[in-house]
Amino acid sequence: MPGTGKDPSLRRSLALFRAFLREQDDPDACYALLARDAVDQVEAYDGPVAGRVVADVGGGSGYVTREFRARGALACLLEPDARELGGKPPGGAVLADGYLLPLADGAADVTFSSNVLEHVADPQTFLSELVRVTRPGGLIYVSFTNWLSPWGGHEWAPWHYLGAGRARARYERRTGRPAKHTLGENLFAVHVGPTLRQVRARDDVLIVSARSRYWPFLTETVVKVPGLREFVTWNLLLILRRCPA
Repeated sequence: MPGTGKDPSLRRSLALFRAFLREQDDPDACYALLARDAVDQVEAYDGPVAGRVVADVGGGSGYVTREFRARGALACLLEPDARELGGKPPGGAVLADGYLLPLADGAADVTFSSNVLEHVADPQTFLSELVRVTRPGGLIYVSFTNWLSPWGGHEWAPWHYLGAGRARARYERRTGRPAKHTLGENLFAVHVGPTLRQVRARDDVLIVSARSRYWPFLTETVVKVPGLREFVTWNLLLILRRCPA
């Protein structure tokens, strides 16, 4: 599959959107493309990853870990749910709690977390752990789907706008199977504005960029508009740099 082009660009956004539409039919192609795109973003902010230690926290079955390794990084997958690892996780994958990672302070040059923050009950403790395991001057990549975005309810979106319970029940009636996510258990209403305020209040990281992950234009501008950003950002990407000790 060809690359996604310049970031940001309309071509890139369309390629990602088409991949999302095919996710159920061809998940491998979808997640492999997302992994390449995400690692492209890391390298755009921090240079080539070859030879660097990368912690992929909550990386599921390991698409991003494999992409980092393909580019020469020393990448480790840390995933709390054995079911998410799938049948063939990358070698060396570790079952690990995101609140208590089995890594020494400053062990990673890059700490990566994609679409995990909305699945943890205590995002600030989770972020603190990402910071802890990143070396001073190292890069932290965090993205999450904010609750009021069109995809905030995940598999039962966009009906979450009418209430989580109603949306979940509708999904189960329509599909005949239980929904994967339950609000307050494994999915939480995380918002752009409060998250930005909390991160800005920290003294251990600098915000390199706060932007919409998938938008083709005005990626940082939309994040600066209160109210609107909660709906149109779709997925907030934070590029953080750990402050010197």
